[in-house]
Amino acid sequence: MSTPDTAAASTATAAASRVMVDVRAVRKSFGALEVLRGVDLEVRAGEVAVVLGPSGSGKSTLLRTINHLEKVDGGWVSVDGSLVGYRRESRTAARRASAKGGRRAERLYELPEREILKQRTGIGFVFQNFNLFPHLTVLENLTEAPLSALRRPKKEVVETARALLARVGLADKADAYPRRLSGGQQQRVAIARALALEPKLLLFDEPTSALDPELVGEVLDVIKDLAHRGTTMIVVTHEIGFAREVADTVVFMDGGRIVEQGPPDEVLDNPRHERTRSFLSKVL
Repeated sequence: MSTPDTAAASTATAAASRVMVDVRAVRKSFGALEVLRGVDLEVRAGEVAVVLGPSGSGKSTLLRTINHLEKVDGGWVSVDGSLVGYRRESRTAARRASAKGGRRAERLYELPEREILKQRTGIGFVFQNFNLFPHLTVLENLTEAPLSALRRPKKEVVETARALLARVGLADKADAYPRRLSGGQQQRVAIARALALEPKLLLFDEPTSALDPELVGEVLDVIKDLAHRGTTMIVVTHEIGFAREVADTVVFMDGGRIVEQGPPDEVLDNPRHERTRSFLSKVL
């Protein structure tokens, strides 16, 4: 007979074990250039996956396919059990194919733009160049999407935005414009803006690459705090120390493929693949 405590623990374990991100056989080309070549990746709820690799290996493109900023040419992406950007063939069509005596390959159909935009509200994306709205104050940058996309009450949205600014150490910058902030401050605002939509998943595309070295730490500290709070994240970065400290899984990409993945102590300290060893020897 289970007690309330054991039932709660069981529920927490089940939540943590569910797959949040499921990338299957994803391919993507730009003209003749094949950027992703059949990528498979699985990230469970509450995990942090850090993606490493040389420039041009497909890291950023992989992130952009996860929230459908880039359409896939093959394969599919699922977040929290739902296909991203597409729907599967209807059951009616599948039954018709079966009734005719044959099995048809499953087809995916792209969702209408409004449905894709709705899906993206659950997938926060933090870009390397901040992408803040320069004509809006810091507070307005945080409240714009919850008000327009989610249509939440303004008072609630403003209170949440101010709490998030305090969480990233910028409570006193609510009325400032982005141009008045340092790069590290702008990136912390960008993280708070992504959190304002209460996403299931956060994607970071080299969040410190545009920062002066002395500003990198303040942004990584915010991301570390999110990791400790159990936020599901995929982070593309070259910060090996950060990967060692925060990642549950380190993914090494090269040539549009995942070459190696596993716990940080395996991939970073005892890489199996020669390409991984070569890359790490140049960045460690």
